[in-house]
Amino acid sequence: MVALVLTAISVGLSNFAAAVALGVSGVDTRRRIEVAVVFGAFEITMPVVGLAVGHDLAHTLGGTARWLGGGLLVAAGLYGLVGGLRRAGNEPGATEGMSRGRLVLTGAALSIDNLVVGFALGTYHVSIAVAALVIGLISVGLSLVGLELGARIGARTGDLAEAFGSAVLIGVGVAIAVGLL
Repeated sequence: MVALVLTAISVGLSNFAAAVALGVSGVDTRRRIEVAVVFGAFEITMPVVGLAVGHDLAHTLGGTARWLGGGLLVAAGLYGLVGGLRRAGNEPGATEGMSRGRLVLTGAALSIDNLVVGFALGTYHVSIAVAALVIGLISVGLSLVGLELGARIGARTGDLAEAFGSAVLIGVGVAIAVGLL
């Protein structure tokens, strides 16, 4: 359960970062709800797909599933860290007029790593329903906090949160691979 919560927080921080960028441009209550629903839906759906595939492969792979799952978490964390470092210091674009279609595409793009994370957690034998609930709730919560913080303190917080989340994901992946979690 510790691995699941830490993983949910680390992947949810990418939504937090995006929500901070949205919040900087100013969003009303309706847009906050839309962001939470879209980000939450993708954050729940993608890991469930990954978990379903991961559960099936875990039986086939046996003991190597732990190493593969941990390695995938490390890879997802490294990908997020590199992407966050590339974006660091860049000002977010205007998002006030972001269409629903663009919001959906943003939600999908942010949750691609959750497909890999879901697969990794599936090899770790995590309940699909529990994982979906934990990842979804944490994601929605972090998105709402990000929108509020973005409105108050600016975009720099989002870059730092995403880098921290990526580092946590790498740590969780290593811990799973070596059998600590």
